[in-house]
Amino acid sequence: MMTDQSNANPAQSGAAGADRLAPRPLERPAVDPAQTAVFGRPRGVEGAFDKLYTPPPNGNGTSGLELAPPTPESLAEAFRRPPGAEDVVLQRPLEATGESPAAEEPLWTGRHDPWRDPASGAVLAGPAVPAEDAEADSADRPGGALLSVPEVLFGRRVKPRALALLGVVALLVGAIGGLAAWWIADTGSELTGSATISEAEAAKERPPGSLADIARRVSPAVVSLEVMKPGGDSGEQGSGVVIDPQGYILTNEHVVSTAVADSGVKITAIFNDGTRTEAKVVGADQKTDLAVVKVTVTNPAVMQIGKSSDLQVGDSVIAVGSPLALQNSITSGIISALERPVTTSGENGAPPVTYSAIQTDAAINHGNSGGALVDSTGALVGINSAIRSSSADGGSIGIGFAIPSDYALKIAKELIRSGKVTHADIGINAASVAGSSSMGAQVQNVAPGGPAAGAGIKEGDVITKVGDRMVRDSAELTVAVRDHNPGEVVPVQLARDGALLVVDVTLGSD
Repeated sequence: MMTDQSNANPAQSGAAGADRLAPRPLERPAVDPAQTAVFGRPRGVEGAFDKLYTPPPNGNGTSGLELAPPTPESLAEAFRRPPGAEDVVLQRPLEATGESPAAEEPLWTGRHDPWRDPASGAVLAGPAVPAEDAEADSADRPGGALLSVPEVLFGRRVKPRALALLGVVALLVGAIGGLAAWWIADTGSELTGSATISEAEAAKERPPGSLADIARRVSPAVVSLEVMKPGGDSGEQGSGVVIDPQGYILTNEHVVSTAVADSGVKITAIFNDGTRTEAKVVGADQKTDLAVVKVTVTNPAVMQIGKSSDLQVGDSVIAVGSPLALQNSITSGIISALERPVTTSGENGAPPVTYSAIQTDAAINHGNSGGALVDSTGALVGINSAIRSSSADGGSIGIGFAIPSDYALKIAKELIRSGKVTHADIGINAASVAGSSSMGAQVQNVAPGGPAAGAGIKEGDVITKVGDRMVRDSAELTVAVRDHNPGEVVPVQLARDGALLVVDVTLGSD
């Protein structure tokens, strides 16, 4: 088949018939007419922009930059060369040989004149007059006459006879003074005489919140209570805290128990300033060891009430009271434990007293009962009530107990309102027990028809929890039950035959 060579691809031409790529066509994108109008050459201009303008020639026929204006005549006259010195130059002419003359040495290179050397150090020279000349002048100078003693003392204005008389008078005065001193020393005792004693007047630091500041503020609100029969020589003594401006005083029941049992017993309240006044029993609660008495006084100092629920172990506390009949005594310590179940024997054959106490190491002794336990702000957080002692006389060993203020104020309000207090009761007798499987309060007997019997609690059951409080012994069971009100339904956890049970008990009243 024949093909026309004239229509063959020119890229295929060549001796070897190798293929060649054709040149890439030139792509010229379309130009925006608006941009052309802004950035294009002016109309009628075909070349570059630097050919658009040619500066006209100067007046002297040359083209280029503008020359500086001619020098003012005044400056030219002042700085031009004088007439006839137009050809004189300031440079030094060369020698005939054409070589430069040898340069002169600088002024400071010579050692004969260091003042011209700027690098020379500053040296302090000697005096302007040589030492030899000064010594020669001093040797040639004649010495002055020496002055005598009368001339030095009196300037030659006293006679030798008067000077001798003055010496005799001085000797007589000295002899008389010596004799007087000898007589005083001989007649007096060597162990007696006058003494110079330095007394310090350093200021005492008593900032707000210090022990001294707290004692000053709380002492007027703590009173001493004397309980005895009229005409008697002995009686009971304790402390109390004023909690109301009307004269209500909170104290322990065992402090005023004889007055509660015998109306003939008199209670005397002694205030911080020594004022004595009679107090009357408002109400007493033997089960919580709390009582309220009232005095008739005008504007008494009242204790600030705090919250015992805010206390933590380690907080600082102060015990205020009248230990061993020593009124207004202050001791300090810390909180050793909280919610410590404490059981004390009742007064005059009364049943034991059980309550949840604050334990403190502040020194508490007999007579502190009913006094205040205050925190670091001076607010009442407890009523001191009992101590634990290893000695026969019951002295303090750093283990004291106080009734929390939250619970004490609750009982005090009931006593002030009605004169008596009712407590929640579960209707059982229990004993502490601790075994390998359970630890708590074991039920000894159940009151028929009581709250425990109605909830199905049986003898032998071990109660381990009442409400949210753990029960580890019989005292803690009593405290846990009294934390609630009569008629309140409380869940009680108990162990029976190795199994844990929870029963709801509707608490009764004692």
